[in-house]
Amino acid sequence: MKNFSKYSVLALASVLFFSCGNSQKGKEEAAKTGTEAVATDSLSKAAAQLGKVEFAESAFDFGQVKEGAEVKHTFVLKNTGDAPVILSKVTASCGCTQPEFSKSPILPGGTSDIHVTFKSEGQVGKQQKIITIQSNASNGMTTVQLKGEVLPK
Repeated sequence: MKNFSKYSVLALASVLFFSCGNSQKGKEEAAKTGTEAVATDSLSKAAAQLGKVEFAESAFDFGQVKEGAEVKHTFVLKNTGDAPVILSKVTASCGCTQPEFSKSPILPGGTSDIHVTFKSEGQVGKQQKIITIQSNASNGMTTVQLKGEVLPK
C-alpha cells in the first residue's frame, strides 16, 4: 500500500511537471504565428467601431417651482462614435419623472432628443432626478439629471 502511494505521488508530480511545459510551448507557438496579436488587433478594431453617446449638458437645474408645476426639459445627445447607436432603455429614478425617446438608430455625428417631464405634485423640497440611458454605445450606460427645488403651494 505504501509503494502504491509513493508511485501515485510520483506519477502525479510527473504529469504536473510536463503539463506546465506544454502551456509555455503553446504560448511560444501562438507568438510565432501571431495568433494573440491578431485577436488583440480584432478586439481593438471592434471597440473603435462603436458609437459613443455624449450630452451637451449632463444636468439641468430648473430652479424653484411651485408644487404642482410640470417641468419639461429636452436633453440632446450626440453620437460621436463610428457606428450607429440605438437607445434600448431610458428610465428615471422616480415615477414623477417621465422620459420619452426615439428607438431609431442615431448615425455617427447625428443627434437625438430625450424629452423629460417632471411632475412636482407631492414632491416638496430639493429634488434630484436621475435619468439613466442604456444603449449599444461604447459607454453603454450614461446618466443625466434634473434638479431644483419645489416650493409648497
